[in-house]
Amino acid sequence: MSLPTARAALAASSLAGVLLAGLLASGCAPLRSHSGYIIDADLVNSVQPGVDNRQSVQQVLGTPTVAGLFTDPDWYYISRDNRNYGFQTPKVREQTTIEISFDPAGNVTAVRRGGMAQVSGISPYDKTTPTLGRKRGFFEDLFGNIGTVGAAGMGGPGGGQGGPRDRP
Repeated sequence: MSLPTARAALAASSLAGVLLAGLLASGCAPLRSHSGYIIDADLVNSVQPGVDNRQSVQQVLGTPTVAGLFTDPDWYYISRDNRNYGFQTPKVREQTTIEISFDPAGNVTAVRRGGMAQVSGISPYDKTTPTLGRKRGFFEDLFGNIGTVGAAGMGGPGGGQGGPRDRP
């Protein structure tokens, strides 16, 4: 191989290596996303207790993200910023919750703001629900009932529930 050909091959392989490294590094870049309500501080600050009602709040802020399930008079506007790498589950980095309470007549009684303190993380237990009793494997579940049909004391043909046996 001549010297210019070797240099060209070396340059091509180093270029391919740099491109591959860049591609791998781009998979490690954080993905940022926003979900929920987009907060406009001026609009939120314009909602005043004792002045506004449900209709005026809905005209100014729009439909709430969540209406109170247990306490009907409360509306929640939730804004959340998430971040994740590649195909990982997104993790909450910032959350703002605006809670607006109403009296029975529909007038605003309070406007409260919350943050990350209201975010709760749960971790499921091994993707299965723990139960009492013995653990059975796949084959025990598949073949476990063989021989139990008609067994003594179980009812049905040949069982002890239908009267005395007259045949062996």
